[in-house]
Amino acid sequence: VQLQASGGGLVQAGDSLRLSCAASGRTFSSYDMGWFRQAPGKEREFVAAINRSGGSTVYADSVKGRFTISRDNAKNTVYLQMNSLKPEDTAVYYCAAVSGYDTGYARTRLNQYHYWGQGTLVTVSS
Repeated sequence: VQLQASGGGLVQAGDSLRLSCAASGRTFSSYDMGWFRQAPGKEREFVAAINRSGGSTVYADSVKGRFTISRDNAKNTVYLQMNSLKPEDTAVYYCAAVSGYDTGYARTRLNQYHYWGQGTLVTVSS
């Protein structure tokens, strides 16, 4: 599967953005999906994940209550709605996908994901 992330940009603190990740192929519904981010000088970290059916979602504590992950399997797309953005949310955001055994749960570990998009930059000014 190929992943194309979009929707990043420059916003002010408190603003909202919606990231999208479009996947190629006809088997999107067989992939668990995740969003990760990497700030300058820092390691890539988990943000949010959703399982293939959309019934299980998980969030990093730092974004819980502000970010919402969702997916539209008919459109082969996963979204990350980001509200109440903070300067510390500034990073390159990556979407990722993994297929294989269906655990029924969203996956949170970076090394569980096999496919990665190119990233989209989110900059939040104070």
